[in-house]
Amino acid sequence: MIATQIQLDELRELGAANLYHGNNDSGALDPGIKPIDPAMKLAGPALTVNVPAGDNLALHIAISRAAPGSVLVVDYKGHMEVAVTGDIMALAALQRGLAGMVIDGAVRDADEIARLGLPVFARGLSIRGPAKMGPGSVGNPVTLGHVVVHTGDIVVGDRDGVVVLPAEGWSEALDLARQRDAREEEVRRKLMAGETTVSLMGLSDDLIDINMP
Repeated sequence: MIATQIQLDELRELGAANLYHGNNDSGALDPGIKPIDPAMKLAGPALTVNVPAGDNLALHIAISRAAPGSVLVVDYKGHMEVAVTGDIMALAALQRGLAGMVIDGAVRDADEIARLGLPVFARGLSIRGPAKMGPGSVGNPVTLGHVVVHTGDIVVGDRDGVVVLPAEGWSEALDLARQRDAREEEVRRKLMAGETTVSLMGLSDDLIDINMP
């Protein structure tokens, strides 16, 4: 099922954490992969890219061929010594209408990428630039940490992290995330009225050593 822009906007606003729970507590990428600017959010179908450490030829090819709205999910093997991308490629991605990049490794030109406004999630920064020799692949399954990502999966990211929803199951995750969000809103209302999380969640203090007046 292909997500509409309205659905992608809702996925982005519901947030990665809600959708992780809606996806049966699965699909979360390593928490070391973070937005280079905390305000960045993204949601879109994945286009997977596999690049060797220190090279980015396949990423150039992916940007040139990706459909508008795609999120490039880049298996860079967690490499931190050499950045796989910077502001020039971020600008190229924007011009192609891409929704962002999620990279298991380092990038550079963080300030300029943030100024451009392309959501980029990465493990960190390195001033060193890559070669463009290959090999690599575009569109094949990649593995980021323990999560296998296929082209067409739905990727949602924000300050809390990144979650990958299966192409054939994201709508169910969306429905469950909506329900969770509604329940949490009701909890917030009751907390504002003076109730406690202990009473609302039916928690017990039997195993807690309490030493207070």
